[in-house]
Amino acid sequence: MPVKSDRWIRRMALEHGMIEPFVDHQVRKGVISYGLTSYGYDMRVTNHFKVFTNVYNALVDPKKFDPRSFVDIEADYVDIPPNSFALAQSLEYFRIPRTVSCIVIGKSSYARCGIIINVTPLEPEWEGHVTIEISNTTPLPARIYAHEGIGQVLFLESDEPCEVSYADKKGKYQGQTGIVLPRIDL
Repeated sequence: MPVKSDRWIRRMALEHGMIEPFVDHQVRKGVISYGLTSYGYDMRVTNHFKVFTNVYNALVDPKKFDPRSFVDIEADYVDIPPNSFALAQSLEYFRIPRTVSCIVIGKSSYARCGIIINVTPLEPEWEGHVTIEISNTTPLPARIYAHEGIGQVLFLESDEPCEVSYADKKGKYQGQTGIVLPRIDL
């Protein structure tokens, strides 16, 4: 599965709406970089965050998620408490082609500060805003800036289409917008 280049990403974004909104160059001055890179796309984070808290002593259970586990914050930045995490969403909406799977890796500016992001693979024919887990692994509060880069999306293309895509199986996170909490099929 070769990684796709900036030329391919630009063409797919402009001609097929693979990334919206799309920035066709890398923006770097005064910000955590975002936009098109040589072999990827640096997505941004919106200004809406769900920061986890233990104020209510709620249990984090993916099968029965308690909304008291977090506080909603809408701001130009968020400070994640020490050894804690937040959920956020990508500013960009993605439409992944049937022959492509994507992985997302964190930005080095954040990684060097002990900030780790986790995103599950973007499967073939998945579409939506990406829900991003941002972990602060440090013993200090850590700041995350809205509307700036959060992670790089790498596009890997197979030599043949998959037999069953995310859309085919009617995945539970298809078309997600906003910060989507865990869902369990019943």
